[in-house]
Amino acid sequence: MARTIATVQTPGRRRRSEAKKTAILDAAEALFLTEGYERTGVDAIAGHAQVSKRTVYDHFGDKATLFARVVERAHEAVVGVVRTALDEELTPGRELKDALTAFGQRVITQAVPSTAYVTFQRLTSQPWSTPRLPEVTRDLPERMLEERFAELAANGELRAADPGLAARHFSALTIGLALDELKAGQDTGAEAPTIAAVIADGVDAFLRAYR
Repeated sequence: MARTIATVQTPGRRRRSEAKKTAILDAAEALFLTEGYERTGVDAIAGHAQVSKRTVYDHFGDKATLFARVVERAHEAVVGVVRTALDEELTPGRELKDALTAFGQRVITQAVPSTAYVTFQRLTSQPWSTPRLPEVTRDLPERMLEERFAELAANGELRAADPGLAARHFSALTIGLALDELKAGQDTGAEAPTIAAVIADGVDAFLRAYR
């Protein structure tokens, strides 16, 4: 009877494998951004990553899965910034208006200008039919904010029977309006308003409804 010999991956082989995966993701991201999903082939990705086509398939299966992983990687980086802002700004005992204002400003000044956010927006707004992130993944930043608002409501700091709705209202009044103003300034060439003022006004409106 033939015996199956298990292949043990040494630390060195694991590092090389991870390096190849990163190279493939970097190459795929660059090509998806410049050429678009439809026009980018696995052959081109393998060439840019300096790996074989078989290696691309071994790690990611197919182009659709690879595209999804590129989008997920960018999304994960944005989520990390939002999570840090939540943990460092919406802290127990801090005056709620100050905390919400600081959080909104962190998202606009750190997450939105980041390379990861720009990459995510460009990849997910392509005109071609591209694989989409699952809704549960895409909405993670809002769900994290919902969880924090639920805690604030439980502590009596917010009047929010529906923390999810409160999170959507907060995002629309602050981050959403700030993004609209930034885009309007880019489209018209006009000087952008002070984002701090947009966030502050949004926080005031939110607290009038929820505190």
